[in-house]
Amino acid sequence: MLKLKNKNSGQAMLAAVMFVIFAALAVIAGTASPVLRDQVAVQTNNEGKASFYLAESGVEDAAYRLKNNLPISASEQITLGNIVANTTIANNLTGKTITAEGDLNDLIRKISTNLQAGTGIDFTYAVQVGRGGFQMSNNSGVVGNIYSQGNVVGSNGAYVTGSVYAANGSDLILDQSNLGPEPPTQAITFADASANKDLAQSFQVSTSGPLTEVSLYLKKVSTPGNLTIRLTADNGGKPASSALDTATLSASLVSTSAFGWVEVVFPGQVTLTPGVTYWLVLDGSNSSTKYYLSGASAAYNNGTAKIGRYQSTWINTNPSGLDINFKIHLSGDPSTISGLVVGSAGVGDAWARTVNNSTVAGYLYCVNGSGNNKTCTVRDTDPSPQPFPISDANIADWEAEAAAGWTMAGNVNLINSESTTTGPMVITGNLTLSNNAVFTMTGTVYVKGDVTLANSAKVKLATSYGAAGGVLVTDGRVSVGNNALFNGSGQSGSYLLVVTNSPCPSGSNCDGSNAIDVSNNAGTVILNAQKGTISFSNNAGAKEATADKIVLSNNATITYDSGLASYNFISGPTGGFNLSGWGETQ
Repeated sequence: MLKLKNKNSGQAMLAAVMFVIFAALAVIAGTASPVLRDQVAVQTNNEGKASFYLAESGVEDAAYRLKNNLPISASEQITLGNIVANTTIANNLTGKTITAEGDLNDLIRKISTNLQAGTGIDFTYAVQVGRGGFQMSNNSGVVGNIYSQGNVVGSNGAYVTGSVYAANGSDLILDQSNLGPEPPTQAITFADASANKDLAQSFQVSTSGPLTEVSLYLKKVSTPGNLTIRLTADNGGKPASSALDTATLSASLVSTSAFGWVEVVFPGQVTLTPGVTYWLVLDGSNSSTKYYLSGASAAYNNGTAKIGRYQSTWINTNPSGLDINFKIHLSGDPSTISGLVVGSAGVGDAWARTVNNSTVAGYLYCVNGSGNNKTCTVRDTDPSPQPFPISDANIADWEAEAAAGWTMAGNVNLINSESTTTGPMVITGNLTLSNNAVFTMTGTVYVKGDVTLANSAKVKLATSYGAAGGVLVTDGRVSVGNNALFNGSGQSGSYLLVVTNSPCPSGSNCDGSNAIDVSNNAGTVILNAQKGTISFSNNAGAKEATADKIVLSNNATITYDSGLASYNFISGPTGGFNLSGWGETQ
């Protein structure tokens, strides 16, 4: 019997096949969707990481440049392929804030870090002079305070708007010392462990006199704290447990790169007796990574050195038989203030052993006085001697910093509006600028010869310094005249510190010139000649001046900026920036 085929069977088969296909596609789609989402997530994550890493690179680059005094603007941009990182640098209360934002396809990652400015150098006074004293004439003036370790003498309308202090430090007498080769061939380490936290040295003086100043030959490792320097009596071959006088040695005056002499001034001026044993105790905290070294030698016969802990156990140094390198200075003659108008409206004191022929608005502290507008108010003590703000070790650090750059052999002469931008660097000869020439510093500069500026020439800091200061060191004399200037970066609060090692007019090759001669307003500059004399004339001036001796004449004026009380330089022993925070903010 003939059977007929069902005409709908093919359609049923087709429907079944299509159902299987759609089911398979649904399964594939369900499986692929998470995979695609994961792929997108992975891509997004990678792009976010790329933004993060480039932002991190921007922060690191800015931090490196700031810490090493390299040129950098307030805003910078780094590009890598399609990724862009924008870095901004802003001032904060303690230093700098660096923010970098990385962006790839609108996937933004932001990193911020804070750099804290290093400990500042204390320029406490408008004028600080050593034993050479301070001479003022012809309506010259100081807007601020004066501290002197010698006589302060004024005439012809000389005035001071603040106070004047004249300590008894003139003609210091070097009574005892233990000197050795420089740099030393031997050293004593202390403050690196509890057992040798402190260092002590005994001594005897040969003449009777008040102890005024002690010089110590030190170096530091990393950033230890300040040292308390104590003068004590002897107690059975070790320091007594109570101090006769106490002073502070600022850690900022000690170098990490080389040994250097650091002066410590004792305020009490305790009178020492010949033949009696006294001790100097260098007392601080201890850390295995932050400590001190003292230069040492075995040449001193009137004492011995020990390590240990103040008011506790003392043992001999290791190696034994060494004495620290030191100098003991006793006071000379008392200092005098004379011929000044001091302060106004009841503010401004004069304080010295003797004050003569002066008009004092505030208190007049003296033992002897004549020709003044008021009688002496006797104080039990004379003004305390003060150390200079900069040590030889600081200067050595700045010189080493300049030497880490490049060296120009011979003289540098710029004339007729010529200009150059450079630093850090060493100039082995003279630096001479005239006729509107401009020398722009991008780092510390060390000149081994003289520095001469004339006829509207200018030495200034690059804009990268921001509100911080920079340093120019010279071994020779400095001369500024005919509207020439030393300037900061142009931003408020930025100053150039000019330091000379010259002892002029004393010493050879001075030809009667001073260490620094300024015959007009020198600009936003801090002048320092701690071994020699600074002379100001013809309406000359500066923001602060420190020298062994200073002479003001012909209406010259020094106007102090209060921001110099603890001033930060962008680099060097007391400046730079320390990392104080780092994190992602977006």
